[in-house]
Amino acid sequence: MNLSLKSAGSTGEETFVDLAHTPLRELNGALHKLAADTNRTLWKIANPAGRHAIAAGLDVPVTIEIDGPVGYYCAGMNKQARIIVHGNAGVGVAENMMSGLVEVKGDASQAAGATAHGGLLVIDGNASARCGISMKGIDIVVKGGVGHMSAFMAQAGTLTVLGDAGEALGDSLYEAKLFVRGSVASLGADCVEKEMREEHKALLAAKLEAAGLLGEVDISEFRRYGSARTLYHFHVDNVSSY
Repeated sequence: MNLSLKSAGSTGEETFVDLAHTPLRELNGALHKLAADTNRTLWKIANPAGRHAIAAGLDVPVTIEIDGPVGYYCAGMNKQARIIVHGNAGVGVAENMMSGLVEVKGDASQAAGATAHGGLLVIDGNASARCGISMKGIDIVVKGGVGHMSAFMAQAGTLTVLGDAGEALGDSLYEAKLFVRGSVASLGADCVEKEMREEHKALLAAKLEAAGLLGEVDISEFRRYGSARTLYHFHVDNVSSY
């Protein structure tokens, strides 16, 4: 495998991988073999060229920086890792993520953060349709806007949108909390605007702080959306069972 290693400081090593010369399967294989106490804590990936499933299925506390656009399912099933994409991301970035941080410095395609159970997904640009579809506990912060049917069947977690939201926001929503600063084209079935109480302002502030945005935006500009609870039989105390 064509790897270049150098010191990343007293606590670990920096590993450089050029996907123009190293097969993606070899890169992912090396990442999957890392021990929890690895000292190879910083990985820099060059020439991703839109390849699919880069850094998918990780379960180790390392940082992965990808220099360029990625294809489908980048950082899918992530646990513990901090993955930063310096470019745009294809369908399903951070899909089914369990923990850790994924940040997309550009735009994200459809189904960003789909079915994800935990962790934080930050999208610096816009997200396309169905952002956060069936999310189950992830926190998603989108600095731009989101497309139609975002948070469709979202069960738990938060979706924070600094820009506008497309049509049918929160369609068939369960117990996820949606915060939107811009306009909403339309609300989906069973999704309604709700009062922004102090506990919700505190929750929103915590999510903005985690995304490095606290103090940059005015919390009073956001509106909260949630389920009217007329389409399902659900109790939030049992969310981990669904």
